[in-house]
Amino acid sequence: MKRLYLILFVVIAVAAVLGVAIAEHSGYVLVAYKNFRYEAGLWVTLALLAVLWLVWRGVSALIGLVTTSTGVVNPWSRRNRSRRVQVAIEHGQLDLAEGRWASAQRHLHRAAEAERQPLLYYLGAARAANEQGLYEQSDSLLERALERQPQAELAIALTHAQLQTDRGDTDGALETLQAMHERHPHNAQVLRQLQRLHQQRGDWSAVIRLLPELRKDKVLPPAELAELERRAWGENLTLAAHREADGSVGLQSLSRAWQQLSSAQRQEPALVLAYAEQLRQLGAQVEAEDVLRTALKRQYDSHLARLYGLVRGADPTRQLQAAEGWLKDHPGDPSLLLTLGRLCLQNSLWGKARDYLESSLRAQRNPEACAELARLLAQLGDAERSNQLFQEGLGLLDERLLAAPLPVPAQAI
Repeated sequence: MKRLYLILFVVIAVAAVLGVAIAEHSGYVLVAYKNFRYEAGLWVTLALLAVLWLVWRGVSALIGLVTTSTGVVNPWSRRNRSRRVQVAIEHGQLDLAEGRWASAQRHLHRAAEAERQPLLYYLGAARAANEQGLYEQSDSLLERALERQPQAELAIALTHAQLQTDRGDTDGALETLQAMHERHPHNAQVLRQLQRLHQQRGDWSAVIRLLPELRKDKVLPPAELAELERRAWGENLTLAAHREADGSVGLQSLSRAWQQLSSAQRQEPALVLAYAEQLRQLGAQVEAEDVLRTALKRQYDSHLARLYGLVRGADPTRQLQAAEGWLKDHPGDPSLLLTLGRLCLQNSLWGKARDYLESSLRAQRNPEACAELARLLAQLGDAERSNQLFQEGLGLLDERLLAAPLPVPAQAI
């Protein structure tokens, strides 16, 4: 309230001073230019100038208001263009997430052309086109993205490689990734995509060559890297064994692949299992038995114990004795009990074979144990029990068979 009184006082004081000044000195202004002549008092002229200034301010404000209103109404105004781009971005991203590929491509392409930083929108539009099978349009959108943002070459190339993989062009994806690997040798995403692509192509030797870089650049967690290494070397053993149709050549190739492993790797149960299995398939039963027995003496493994019952060594009796020695430390292992049953069958010990197989089934219902015991019981004359075990083994082998409905027999007309 005091402030209002102060303002009123100032206004009144200024008006009084101006009134006194006008009364004492009216002043005179003369402006002459060619045929134009203006004569008036000083205070009248100042008042006229103040009015003109107010008129100018009013016209400016009116023009600004009209311009703003026109921007809101005019569909081609800058404000409306920004609004349309924002709507295109929102719709495009939603369409992309929900799989409406044609709409996503249209909206994201429109947004990309309007934005200063269009990379993400071009990548989304390219993916949408790729999902529709419009591969040329997809590649064209990526080229446009590279043209607009050349500094994003790596991100665009990684996306291109993934889209090529999705469309089944693994050769093209490999070429793209190898080019990026040369330019960015330590990029984790390039290495990761290369590793996945080699796996998809079944090129395990390439995965093995990539392992040192994956380890050095810490691309994978240690546990995942160790598992990948075991699988790669195991798959490589399988490929080496079947690289040639000639069995003897396959054995030589398998032996070379096995020797490529380090001493520590040759003691890993998973790799020993892969090696012994390939020896067995190539007919090198004695060598497979020796490899398995040596590995099981060093470190017991249930999977190795199971495979030991499927190979035939030079001395079946000695093989059975070795397996019975492991039973002392692993009495409840169903795989070992299954192996003992099989080895007893090899040695014609029917009663012991039955006991071991039944013990294996008590420890774990297993289709292999069911089949072995059913086969034995059929030979011993217990057909009913044999048939029951065959049915049980079939159900355990694939429980989906029991869940699937059977066809209804057609009725005679």
